[in-house]
Amino acid sequence: MISVDTLDENKAFALKEHADFPMLANPDKKVAFAYQVISADSPPERQFAKRWTYYIDPTGKIAFIDKAVKPATSGQDIVGKLGELKVPTK
Repeated sequence: MISVDTLDENKAFALKEHADFPMLANPDKKVAFAYQVISADSPPERQFAKRWTYYIDPTGKIAFIDKAVKPATSGQDIVGKLGELKVPTK
């Protein structure tokens, strides 16, 4: 997960939500701009990251971008998409 929030804000989120996955604090928004989840022409006060999920294959190629993420079902949706992409399970 990449967030444009600060490291402290991400730590607080992880504690509150019992997150057990890696998170990147990206307050300078460089990564968010690189993945085009923030419009470069947005004024700074409107630069919020879109909730997109990128599926990146083992070679580093983007296999799929989900631009219609639903927070309530995102876990199940990710599992389903990984199955569609034939990602092996452990």
